[in-house]
Amino acid sequence: MADTAHQGHPLLRGGRTRDKEGYTHGFSAAQMRSLAAMCEAFIPSLPLEKTNLCGKEELPADKSLEAFFLASGSDAPVPDEVAELAAKRGQKEVLFLVKLVMWLLATRLGTLVLCGSLCLSGRFPFINKFPDMAVAKREEALRRWSREKTFVHVRTIFLFVKVLSFFVFYSTTNEESENRAWSAIGYRKPSEEKPPLRSEGDERPLDKGIIETKDMTDSSFLQSLRVKGLAVTENHQENSYHIKCDVVVVGSGCGGGVAAAVLARSGHKVVVIEKGNYFTAEDYTALEAPSMDQLYESGGILSSSDGKMMILAGATAGGGSAVNWSACIRTPDFILKEWATEHHLSLFQTPEYASAVDTVWEKLGVTENCTREGFQNQVLRKGCENLGLEAITVPRNSSESHFCGSCCYGCRAGDKRGTDTTWLVDSVNSGAVIITSCKAERFVLEEKNKQGNDDNNNRKKKCLGLIARSSNKSITKRLRIEAKATISACGSLLTPPLMIASGLKNPNIGKNLHLHPVAFAWGYFPEPTSALKGKNFEGGIITSLHKVETSGNSNSPYGSIIETPALGPASFASLFPWVSGQAMKEAMLRYSRTAHLFALVRDQGSGRIESEGRINYRMSPADKENLKEGLRRALRILVAAGAVEVGTHRSDGQRLKCRGVSEEDLEEFLDGVAIASGPLSKSDMWSLYCSAHQMGSCRMGASEEAGGVDERGESWEAEGLFVCDASVLPTAVGINPMITIQATAYCLSNGIADRLKTGD
Repeated sequence: MADTAHQGHPLLRGGRTRDKEGYTHGFSAAQMRSLAAMCEAFIPSLPLEKTNLCGKEELPADKSLEAFFLASGSDAPVPDEVAELAAKRGQKEVLFLVKLVMWLLATRLGTLVLCGSLCLSGRFPFINKFPDMAVAKREEALRRWSREKTFVHVRTIFLFVKVLSFFVFYSTTNEESENRAWSAIGYRKPSEEKPPLRSEGDERPLDKGIIETKDMTDSSFLQSLRVKGLAVTENHQENSYHIKCDVVVVGSGCGGGVAAAVLARSGHKVVVIEKGNYFTAEDYTALEAPSMDQLYESGGILSSSDGKMMILAGATAGGGSAVNWSACIRTPDFILKEWATEHHLSLFQTPEYASAVDTVWEKLGVTENCTREGFQNQVLRKGCENLGLEAITVPRNSSESHFCGSCCYGCRAGDKRGTDTTWLVDSVNSGAVIITSCKAERFVLEEKNKQGNDDNNNRKKKCLGLIARSSNKSITKRLRIEAKATISACGSLLTPPLMIASGLKNPNIGKNLHLHPVAFAWGYFPEPTSALKGKNFEGGIITSLHKVETSGNSNSPYGSIIETPALGPASFASLFPWVSGQAMKEAMLRYSRTAHLFALVRDQGSGRIESEGRINYRMSPADKENLKEGLRRALRILVAAGAVEVGTHRSDGQRLKCRGVSEEDLEEFLDGVAIASGPLSKSDMWSLYCSAHQMGSCRMGASEEAGGVDERGESWEAEGLFVCDASVLPTAVGINPMITIQATAYCLSNGIADRLKTGD
């Protein structure tokens, strides 16, 4: 399909639908019966008259409400889609546990072990299998599993199946791209204006240099490589194509996009390897399921190994910049001072870095005002105003009037300026080639003494390039790309596994992973009783911010920041605490007028990643204290803004009705806010935390003992191998890091360009 008209991306254009024969999850019929029974317990069919609705004003005028309450998680295709998603996205150990538990629940003995007396019956054979238990008893079993302290893996299964069940139920769409629950919960697909459709044959911004391998064969791929001006030879013995260039970059996000543009503009032949696909504004639909599947790492269903932290990371051309929430914040001065003085990295207090920030700011077209705020940001601003607190306007890489609440699924208006519409466009205009659906497998490293290279930089290895392979199985040949400089820019979650798989041993590689942990608070604002207008899915995602003063045990002038998230119906339901099927449906009925705020901390604790998808992470006591104080402040802001009910994501559904509440009652409620270790701790109550920022896992260091790369971004072990992404940041930044990442990559890539020019 190379060098032909763009054919579109059906996975982004449609919802999640498939024929029965199309499932490949591998669950047996007995296991599927147990899984369907669990999905039904999470999302039961309920007669409308038995619900506890808050008021007549919430009822839709049509039949959608009754249909919503009668719908069940056992309805097709939900169970099969849950199984398919588990097989596709679950870690091997978790998938094994899920299948084992489903098999046990298909037996009487297994059900007795896992459910206890709940499965007992007065009739022979006196023990019910899980699918034969009454729905109410299955719900009670799930509640017990959610607080299980002895067999913690049961809690893991509860959480995993809960997340998948609600995600599938609220994101699956029909042929008209509609979900049967959306009308009842007040959700509608975003209707922002889209850019004019291009005429047939018109080029997309990256067409000049992009090669999309997803629909190619060996022969068409080879032809496309040559058409783009690359020197390619076939090696039949290795079953590979050999490409020679000046620079090869792995990843096209905030680091890789900048590096590709800087080096291509400097006159070097650049090849970018991107494992995701390329989409433009015309492809985006804002449909949650296909967008998450195609634009996010692991389809947006990625967690730390203990299940306590859900992690969002972009996985498309443009990386995180294509799906982030537009917030543009300059690197705080205290961070720059800390990196320069405590970490002995002088770069961060040089005119060069300051100029890089200005260059990035201009390239992204950052605007510093917002002409119209969405519902959630109105809540944040009003609550702060009523409490006498400061709410700061957040600059964005979009126009001041940008009102898109679905930029997390790609900006349909084409207004947000990610690397896919800025730096990468510059790179292809300067001759760079971007190969999508292609994943780097390892770097090619050689011992320097084998080449007779005896310089004084103490690096024992030299990087000659990398090996990559298309995810399209119709392309059978690998790529071997030889380059003078090789840059890893695939992010803090993937750069360390790639370096470790290549044989690098520096102990800092994979360590010091910072995640900016986030805890959520919510508040419900009935529309007729609130002056705050709109729905929670409308308007710019982050346009305001509040800083919470430090608790005194922090490495920052502020302990946390409070912002607003983007939560589509499926994400909302997946993260919201489940205490019963009825309570959850009633909570979802209030979805569109439930505002979420989150507290984000600059974590002092850290994690480790050694292999792809294996993320170990632990918050420090100081992080937990700062997160607790931030969550308390967020709840106060929601109350002050006029919420009639507020709550947290604690597993017991912790909440407080606000009408007539006294300061004493509010303080008592806030005293109950705690940050537990996570769902696998010994605590009865837990919350699910989130992260959308990953940093520091191959940090820059003034010495080989202090970091995985030096101040120029070069590996301490391998000459010619550089890192230009968030993993080089010495510590967590404490704010949205896009500007910091791009400015750092700009400085590092300019340094690489200078070295290539001088031959140093």
